[in-house]
This record gives sequence, C-alpha cells and structure tokens, in this order.
Amino acid sequence: MQTLGRLAFIGGGNMAAALIGGLTRHGVAGKQIMVSDPDQALLGRLAETHGILAATENAAAVRHAEAVVLAVKPQHMQGVAMGLAGQLTHRPLLISVAAGISHAALARWLGDASIPVVRAMPNRPALIGLGATALHAAADVGLDQRALAERIMAAVGTTVWVEHETHMDTVTALSGSGPAYFFLFMEALVAAAQARGLPRDIAHALTVETAFGAAEMARMSEESLARLREQVTSKGGTTAAALAVLEAAGLHAIVADAVAAADRRAGELALQYGA
Repeated sequence: MQTLGRLAFIGGGNMAAALIGGLTRHGVAGKQIMVSDPDQALLGRLAETHGILAATENAAAVRHAEAVVLAVKPQHMQGVAMGLAGQLTHRPLLISVAAGISHAALARWLGDASIPVVRAMPNRPALIGLGATALHAAADVGLDQRALAERIMAAVGTTVWVEHETHMDTVTALSGSGPAYFFLFMEALVAAAQARGLPRDIAHALTVETAFGAAEMARMSEESLARLREQVTSKGGTTAAALAVLEAAGLHAIVADAVAAADRRAGELALQYGA
C-alpha cells in the first residue's frame, strides 16, 4: 500500500478494528493510527493488538490527521460531528461508514461544507478481509482524496464507486444487508437436507463449501451469472427440477421485494438520523 500519513478513527468498534487490522497487514504502522473511543478497554485491546495510539478526546485524535474515519453508529453521528466542528481547519479527508448519513447532514453538523467527505458502505465480511464496500464522494472531493479513501477501504476487501448519493441506500440494501440473505438461503438448504435425512454437520459443510465455490466461480469467471447457472443446469435434470420450483414460487419477485424493502428502510433511517 502506498505510504499514508497519520490516520484517525473516531470509534474503535468492529468495523474500525477490521480496517485497522487490514491497514497494518498492508504495511501501515500502528503508530500512524490514532483511535478515540469512550471504551478504554477497547482502546487497550487495539493498542495491544495493532500498536495504535489511543486518544481520550476526538479533537486530539483528528489533530494533524490526513484522513479521519468516522466509525460510529448513525444515531451517534450528529453528536460526534458537531463535536468536531472547528477542529478540522487543516481539512483532512473524512470517511463516514455510518449508513444513511448524507453529505449534507455531515456538512451541516460540522459547520463547514468545504471539508472533503467520502461516504463508505462496507459489509460484515470486511471483518475477515472479504468485504464489499461502495464509496461515494461529493463533487468537490479531489482525485487524490478519492484515491486515499479507496486505499483505506480496500484494506478490507473490494471497493466500487457509485455516482449518485441516492444509490447508497440501494447499496445498503444489496451488499450491506446481503450477507444475511445468503445466510438465510444457506440455513434453508441445510434444513431441507436435514429433513431428507442428511446429518446436520454434513449438510452444513456441503452447503457452506457449495456457496463458497459458487461465489468464487462467479468472481473468477468472465461469464454472466445467468450463463454460469445454465452451465450447471441440464435439460430435464435435477437442477432444472429444483429451479422450476424456485421460479414458480416467484423467487425473482421475492428478492426484488426484499431489496426494495431494505432500500426503503435505509431511506427512513436516513431521515431519522440525518435530519
């Protein structure tokens, strides 16, 4: 990873810990990272594990930082951002990983619309370095700062940029909530196999490895998902019989409705916490 300056994290929870771990694995020294969190025990664990510097106040953490990662829950973001008002005169890059908090809300709370802000929506697999993160930058965020945001978030997986901020709610519904959809489908497969007499441990192992293998094939292949599905499906065979049941049950419509519901809820939470 290209050399980075000093980084600050406001909040030291799971996502911050995942990012810090990814950054240090990519060669960023722990002493370049300062973390502020009210949980002193948590700060102690981060210091012991990654060698980070702990700050007792947010203002101390952000001082001289090249980039500041706001890794707090959406309901806490307003208080944190308002507490940083006047503390960012050196114009660091701010990366917000809080779902639903808009650029406009952050600018209003910070009292300064000129501070460069990138919104990021990582997902839970980031905790094991296999995250999928969507990024959105305001129009006035420069290329160098966009590259900096991408380097930081790429420490825990794949990154993509979305052009419109409204797409961040859809991203939340897709990749943010998405792991739970796959876990639910995997649960259903395990239960179905158990119902037909297969021992649970075998059903679980085969389900997990099948999901992993299918995802890896999709990652590696240049074929479309539809073409990969067709390659597994022989006319009149077992896979075709199973897919016919799923299609008859309206799987595509069910998934569309589920994603739409999550998208709507993301928008509702944005209004609730970003007003």
